[in-house]
Order: sequence, then structure tokens, then C-alpha cells
Amino acid sequence: MISGKNEKLRKALSVLILFVFIPAVVLSGVFIFRSKNYSYGIFAVAALSVMLFACGFDRRKTGTRRLVLAAAAVTMASVGRAVFSFVPGVNPITAVTVLFAVYLGGEAGFMIGAFSALISNIFAGQGVWTPFQMFAWGMIGLIAGVFSKQFAGHTVRLCVYTFFAGLAYSFIMDVWTVIWAYNTFRLSYYIASISSAAPYTAVYAVSNVVFTALLAKPFSEKLGRIKIKYGI
Repeated sequence: MISGKNEKLRKALSVLILFVFIPAVVLSGVFIFRSKNYSYGIFAVAALSVMLFACGFDRRKTGTRRLVLAAAAVTMASVGRAVFSFVPGVNPITAVTVLFAVYLGGEAGFMIGAFSALISNIFAGQGVWTPFQMFAWGMIGLIAGVFSKQFAGHTVRLCVYTFFAGLAYSFIMDVWTVIWAYNTFRLSYYIASISSAAPYTAVYAVSNVVFTALLAKPFSEKLGRIKIKYGI
């Protein structure tokens, strides 16, 4: 009974973190703090991401092993972004986040996406946009983990998902662009922002497919073996 109650509390906390606390932090950074003290939002989203990951510890007894693999994923995604920084719109964060999330779970996927944005922005540039990026990439990883059974071992499905994930990421960041530029949200401004960013969005979405197609098979083999060996 106690274990059941703990599980319900963890699920409730996970929902609050994902759909209340993090969105509130992200939006307050844009509407209230603007360019002042944006580091508070970055720290808050990072802390909440770790809390979300910890919410899965009771269900998954291999929390430490998952954490090590998640750290490796963040490193890989961040280094990959640095390597391809000279090509506008091309970076492997979405592909790496999704591929690891499929084998590590939704909570880990969110943390990988969020921390990949945070760490890679050390060289790409931190700012008021960072919490939005953390949330966007985090949700991409979360969804991949939730639907892991549909994605694991299916390269075509993964490619389709990462393509639309690239579009979704850009659309979410366009929300930030409009709110930041006009201190409000209007559909006409949003459509204009999407239109102006269309070439960049297209390149990013297609590059996600390329990275996924190249990495899906080796990731599936390596992470699949690790998952079976360590019971992750």
C-alpha cells in the first residue's frame, strides 16, 4: 500500500514538474525577468529536470547506471553540436536525445535534452532563450521515451519522429521569439516568425533524419546490449 502511494505521488510530481513548474519557470523568464537574472531560470529548469529523473528511481532500480549513460548522452550531443556549429541549422542533439531516450526512458530523455541544451550553450551562448531550449529538447526526449516500444529497433519510425521533432523544436523556439520581441503573443507575429525561419527549420529537420539514419543501428545494438546486460 505504501509503495502504491509513493508511486502515485511520484507520478503526480512528475506531471506537476512537466506541465506546471517548468512551463511557469520558462514563461516567467520571458515575461517577468527578461534579460535580467536569466540564470535563475536555467538553474531552475536544470534542477527540475533532475527531480523528474529521480521520480523514476522506484520503478527503475538501475538509477545510477541510467544516470551515467545519460551523462554520456549529454556529452555526445554537446560535442556533436560544437563539431557542427559551423553549419547553420545542423546539430545532432535531437537525434542523440531520442536514441538514448528510447532505451533509458522518458525521464532520462527529458534530462538528456535539457542538459544538452544547457551544456552545449556554454560555447553556443547562454541567454534568456536557454530555458526554452531546455524545455523543447527535454519534451522531445520525454515523448521518445514514453513511446519507446514503438520506436526501438525501427529506424524509419525514428527518422519520421526526429523530422517532426525538429519542426516542433523550431516552432517552440518561434514562440519564444515572438514573446521576447513583442512582450506578447499574437498569431500573426508567430506565423511571420515561422515563415522567416522556414529555411533554417527545414535544414534542421532534415539533418535530424540524417543523424538518426546514421546512428540508429549502432545505437540500437550497443544500447540494446547494455539494457539487457544491466537490466536498465
